[in-house]
Amino acid sequence: MLVVDDDPDILEALSEILEAEGFEIRRARNGKEALERLEPDPPQLILLDLMMPVMDGWEFAQRMRQRPSVAHIPIIVLSADRNVGLKATDIGATGHLAKPFELSDLLDMVRRALASGTRGTAR
Repeated sequence: MLVVDDDPDILEALSEILEAEGFEIRRARNGKEALERLEPDPPQLILLDLMMPVMDGWEFAQRMRQRPSVAHIPIIVLSADRNVGLKATDIGATGHLAKPFELSDLLDMVRRALASGTRGTAR
């Protein structure tokens, strides 16, 4: 799983929580770093913040979707923006959560996304 967030505290906390749940985690601080971590071993799922420096989540998702080898990877958008649902749908995200969110909601969404294994409509 690839966790992408420019806030080092959030990036660290999410990574530690997910690793404790048994997930293998890679980290990126912006969309540019995330693109570099997609290959040669693509993640099964991406947790993506939208508002980041260097390359934001929008541009990352657009560039990722242009790569046939990784375009199918599900994305869960994590954002402080309360209108995150509309934005997540625009980038073809599988799901979305508004920050702050409940840990149980995140874990449920991660497990559902991994079980489906493909991108879909945000809910």
